[in-house]
Amino acid sequence: MTGDTFALDRWRMLDEHLRQRGIRDQRVLDAMTAVPRERFVRREDMATAYADAALPIDCNQTISQPYVVAAMTEALRLKGDEKVLEIGTGSGYQTAVLAELAREVFTIERHAELSARARRILDELGYHDVHAFVGDGSEGLPSYAPFDRIIVTAAAERVPEPLWQQLAEGGLLVGPFGPPDFQTLQVIRKLSTGRQTINLFPCRFVPLVRESGEDESGG
Repeated sequence: MTGDTFALDRWRMLDEHLRQRGIRDQRVLDAMTAVPRERFVRREDMATAYADAALPIDCNQTISQPYVVAAMTEALRLKGDEKVLEIGTGSGYQTAVLAELAREVFTIERHAELSARARRILDELGYHDVHAFVGDGSEGLPSYAPFDRIIVTAAAERVPEPLWQQLAEGGLLVGPFGPPDFQTLQVIRKLSTGRQTINLFPCRFVPLVRESGEDESGG
Protein backbone atom coordinates (compact mmCIF):
# COMPACT_ATOMS: atom_id res chain seq x y z
CA MET A 1 0.00 0.00 0.00
CA THR A 2 1.42 3.38 -0.94
CA GLY A 3 1.99 6.42 1.19
CA ASP A 4 -0.57 8.31 -0.92
CA THR A 5 -3.19 5.70 -0.09
CA PHE A 6 -2.50 6.06 3.61
CA ALA A 7 -2.75 9.85 3.27
CA LEU A 8 -6.22 9.46 1.77
CA ASP A 9 -7.24 7.01 4.49
CA ARG A 10 -5.95 9.45 7.11
CA TRP A 11 -7.99 12.29 5.61
CA ARG A 12 -11.13 10.15 5.59
CA MET A 13 -10.53 9.23 9.23
CA LEU A 14 -10.17 12.90 10.10
CA ASP A 15 -13.32 13.97 8.30
CA GLU A 16 -15.70 11.03 8.72
CA HIS A 17 -14.71 9.55 12.08
CA LEU A 18 -13.48 12.59 13.99
CA ARG A 19 -14.90 15.91 12.77
CA GLN A 20 -18.32 14.51 11.92
CA ARG A 21 -18.52 12.87 15.35
CA GLY A 22 -17.75 16.07 17.23
CA ILE A 23 -13.99 16.28 17.73
CA ARG A 24 -13.31 20.03 17.63
CA ASP A 25 -9.86 20.66 19.14
CA GLN A 26 -7.71 21.54 16.12
CA ARG A 27 -4.51 20.52 17.91
CA VAL A 28 -5.95 17.06 18.46
CA LEU A 29 -7.07 16.82 14.84
CA ASP A 30 -3.59 17.87 13.69
CA ALA A 31 -1.97 15.27 15.95
CA MET A 32 -4.25 12.52 14.65
CA THR A 33 -3.25 13.51 11.12
CA ALA A 34 0.46 13.63 11.95
CA VAL A 35 0.78 10.19 13.57
CA PRO A 36 1.05 7.30 11.05
CA ARG A 37 -1.39 4.80 12.59
CA GLU A 38 -0.34 2.13 10.08
CA ARG A 39 3.03 1.89 11.86
CA PHE A 40 1.36 0.72 15.09
CA VAL A 41 -0.94 -2.04 13.82
CA ARG A 42 -0.05 -5.58 12.76
CA ARG A 43 1.14 -5.97 9.18
CA GLU A 44 -1.99 -7.93 8.25
CA ASP A 45 -4.17 -5.06 9.51
CA MET A 46 -2.42 -2.21 7.73
CA ALA A 47 -5.08 -1.98 5.02
CA THR A 48 -7.70 -1.15 7.67
CA ALA A 49 -5.45 0.92 9.95
CA TYR A 50 -7.68 4.00 9.62
CA ALA A 51 -11.05 2.29 9.91
CA ASP A 52 -12.95 3.45 13.00
CA ALA A 53 -12.50 0.17 14.80
CA ALA A 54 -10.33 -1.33 17.50
CA LEU A 55 -7.76 -3.77 16.12
CA PRO A 56 -5.97 -6.67 17.80
CA ILE A 57 -2.30 -6.40 18.71
CA ASP A 58 0.02 -8.83 20.50
CA CYS A 59 -0.53 -10.11 24.06
CA ASN A 60 -4.34 -10.21 23.61
CA GLN A 61 -4.50 -6.42 23.68
CA THR A 62 -6.04 -3.95 21.24
CA ILE A 63 -5.31 -0.60 19.63
CA SER A 64 -8.33 1.62 20.28
CA GLN A 65 -10.44 2.97 17.45
CA PRO A 66 -9.39 6.44 16.22
CA TYR A 67 -12.49 8.17 17.58
CA VAL A 68 -11.86 6.90 21.11
CA VAL A 69 -8.20 7.93 20.94
CA ALA A 70 -9.19 11.41 19.76
CA ALA A 71 -12.00 11.77 22.31
CA MET A 72 -9.79 10.73 25.22
CA THR A 73 -7.03 13.05 24.03
CA GLU A 74 -9.40 15.98 23.57
CA ALA A 75 -10.77 15.40 27.08
CA LEU A 76 -7.27 15.93 28.52
CA ARG A 77 -7.34 19.56 27.28
CA LEU A 78 -3.62 19.61 26.53
CA LYS A 79 -2.01 22.98 25.88
CA GLY A 80 1.57 21.81 25.29
CA ASP A 81 3.36 22.28 28.61
CA GLU A 82 1.96 19.28 30.51
CA LYS A 83 3.66 16.23 31.95
CA VAL A 84 1.39 13.28 31.14
CA LEU A 85 1.23 9.76 32.56
CA GLU A 86 -0.28 7.09 30.31
CA ILE A 87 -1.39 3.78 31.84
CA GLY A 88 -1.21 1.06 29.18
CA THR A 89 1.28 1.77 26.39
CA GLY A 90 -0.14 -0.98 24.19
CA SER A 91 0.81 -0.38 20.58
CA GLY A 92 2.22 3.07 21.35
CA TYR A 93 -0.28 4.85 19.08
CA GLN A 94 -2.03 6.80 21.83
CA THR A 95 1.43 7.55 23.24
CA ALA A 96 2.50 9.13 19.96
CA VAL A 97 -0.64 11.27 19.80
CA LEU A 98 0.06 12.49 23.33
CA ALA A 99 3.68 13.21 22.44
CA GLU A 100 2.49 15.49 19.64
CA LEU A 101 0.58 17.59 22.19
CA ALA A 102 2.34 17.50 25.57
CA ARG A 103 5.75 18.54 26.88
CA GLU A 104 6.64 15.11 28.24
CA VAL A 105 4.96 11.69 28.28
CA PHE A 106 5.57 8.88 30.76
CA THR A 107 3.98 5.58 29.76
CA ILE A 108 3.80 2.26 31.58
CA GLU A 109 2.95 -1.19 30.18
CA ARG A 110 2.90 -4.53 31.98
CA HIS A 111 3.82 -6.53 28.85
CA ALA A 112 7.55 -6.12 28.20
CA GLU A 113 7.10 -7.30 24.59
CA LEU A 114 4.57 -4.57 23.82
CA SER A 115 6.62 -1.92 25.59
CA ALA A 116 9.77 -2.78 23.64
CA ARG A 117 7.95 -2.75 20.29
CA ALA A 118 6.23 0.55 21.05
CA ARG A 119 9.50 2.09 22.21
CA ARG A 120 11.22 1.06 18.98
CA ILE A 121 8.51 2.54 16.77
CA LEU A 122 8.31 5.74 18.80
CA ASP A 123 12.09 6.16 18.54
CA GLU A 124 11.99 5.56 14.77
CA LEU A 125 9.33 8.26 14.44
CA GLY A 126 11.34 10.74 16.50
CA TYR A 127 9.25 10.85 19.70
CA HIS A 128 12.15 11.33 22.09
CA ASP A 129 10.22 13.02 24.92
CA VAL A 130 8.54 9.71 25.77
CA HIS A 131 9.72 7.68 28.76
CA ALA A 132 8.55 4.04 28.61
CA PHE A 133 8.42 1.72 31.61
CA VAL A 134 7.40 -1.89 32.21
CA GLY A 135 5.38 -2.47 35.36
CA ASP A 136 2.06 -2.40 37.18
CA GLY A 137 0.06 0.45 35.71
CA SER A 138 -2.27 0.61 38.70
CA GLU A 139 0.70 1.75 40.81
CA GLY A 140 1.69 4.50 38.40
CA LEU A 141 5.16 6.03 38.61
CA PRO A 142 5.42 7.66 42.05
CA SER A 143 9.09 8.61 41.56
CA TYR A 144 8.08 10.93 38.68
CA ALA A 145 4.90 12.39 40.17
CA PRO A 146 3.07 14.69 40.20
CA PHE A 147 1.54 14.56 36.72
CA ASP A 148 -0.58 17.29 35.16
CA ARG A 149 -2.63 14.73 33.26
CA ILE A 150 -3.20 10.98 33.57
CA ILE A 151 -4.82 8.83 30.89
CA VAL A 152 -5.87 5.26 31.67
CA THR A 153 -6.31 3.11 28.56
CA ALA A 154 -7.59 -0.02 30.34
CA ALA A 155 -10.77 -0.63 32.32
CA ALA A 156 -10.97 -0.39 36.10
CA GLU A 157 -13.91 -0.44 38.48
CA ARG A 158 -12.67 2.82 39.97
CA VAL A 159 -9.61 5.07 39.79
CA PRO A 160 -6.70 3.26 41.49
CA GLU A 161 -5.74 5.27 44.57
CA PRO A 162 -2.01 5.49 43.69
CA LEU A 163 -2.91 7.19 40.41
CA TRP A 164 -5.16 9.68 42.15
CA GLN A 165 -2.36 10.52 44.58
CA GLN A 166 0.04 11.11 41.67
CA LEU A 167 -2.28 13.57 39.89
CA ALA A 168 -1.44 17.22 40.53
CA GLU A 169 -4.12 19.41 42.07
CA GLY A 170 -6.14 20.93 39.26
CA GLY A 171 -5.08 18.11 36.95
CA LEU A 172 -7.28 15.89 34.82
CA LEU A 173 -7.55 12.11 34.73
CA VAL A 174 -9.33 10.40 31.83
CA GLY A 175 -10.23 6.72 31.70
CA PRO A 176 -12.92 4.01 31.41
CA PHE A 177 -14.37 3.10 34.79
CA GLY A 178 -17.11 0.68 35.82
CA PRO A 179 -17.88 -3.06 35.94
CA PRO A 180 -16.08 -5.55 33.65
CA ASP A 181 -18.77 -5.68 30.96
CA PHE A 182 -19.63 -1.98 30.77
CA GLN A 183 -17.59 1.13 31.49
CA THR A 184 -18.13 4.85 31.15
CA LEU A 185 -15.38 7.07 29.83
CA GLN A 186 -14.91 9.70 32.50
CA VAL A 187 -13.01 12.96 32.87
CA ILE A 188 -12.12 13.63 36.50
CA ARG A 189 -10.61 16.88 37.76
CA LYS A 190 -8.70 16.86 41.04
CA LEU A 191 -9.80 19.72 43.27
CA SER A 192 -8.62 20.74 46.72
CA THR A 193 -12.10 19.85 47.94
CA GLY A 194 -12.36 16.49 46.15
CA ARG A 195 -13.14 15.64 42.55
CA GLN A 196 -15.34 16.77 39.69
CA THR A 197 -16.47 14.05 37.28
CA ILE A 198 -17.90 14.32 33.78
CA ASN A 199 -19.23 11.20 32.02
CA LEU A 200 -18.53 11.18 28.29
CA PHE A 201 -19.91 7.96 26.75
CA PRO A 202 -20.23 4.21 27.39
CA CYS A 203 -17.31 2.06 26.28
CA ARG A 204 -15.59 -1.26 26.81
CA PHE A 205 -11.84 -1.67 27.30
CA VAL A 206 -9.56 -4.56 28.17
CA PRO A 207 -9.06 -4.75 31.97
CA LEU A 208 -6.28 -3.04 33.90
CA VAL A 209 -4.38 -5.93 35.50
CA ARG A 210 -2.27 -5.66 38.64
CA GLU A 211 1.06 -7.44 39.05
CA SER A 212 -0.69 -9.83 41.45
CA GLY A 213 -2.75 -11.07 38.50
CA GLU A 214 -5.95 -9.45 39.79
CA ASP A 215 -7.72 -7.11 37.43
CA GLU A 216 -8.88 -3.67 38.52
CA SER A 217 -12.20 -3.99 36.72
CA GLY A 218 -13.54 -6.23 39.43
CA GLY A 219 -13.82 -9.27 37.14
